[in-house]
Amino acid sequence: MNVEMAKPFIKAASDVLSTMAFIKPTPGKPFIKKGNVAQGDVTGLVGITGAGVGSVSISFAKPLAVTIVKNMLGDEVEDILQDVKDAVGEIVNMVSGQARAGLVQQGYTFQGSTPTVIMGDNHSISHLANSPIMAIPFTTPHGDFTIEFCFD
Repeated sequence: MNVEMAKPFIKAASDVLSTMAFIKPTPGKPFIKKGNVAQGDVTGLVGITGAGVGSVSISFAKPLAVTIVKNMLGDEVEDILQDVKDAVGEIVNMVSGQARAGLVQQGYTFQGSTPTVIMGDNHSISHLANSPIMAIPFTTPHGDFTIEFCFD
């Protein structure tokens, strides 16, 4: 897998989280992930088709997911579980959309599916490709998150 493919995801995550949730993430070094256990407590997953078949996921630590919701909604949080689910789905949708637009400049055209959100400690992520999973860790003052993607 080409490390250049990580750049649109890093830019998209930084743009979306700083604009929508007023959080400035710091990216770490991309790596090839082993296994399918999520790095966080709440994961948004988008299936990808087009130049390849695969998926994109973002797994958030619980405190970060709650902070994102509060920053996006202000004091209007009524059902924190549902609001976290909705916010994580929306964030992964926006990040994957912006990253896919960036990948077009590298010659890849992908379409995304409707996001799925998975919650719970040590949950698994089933990516839709057999190729290696590229993972990009991020840190924020409110907790960490990891973007994962893979395409066949």
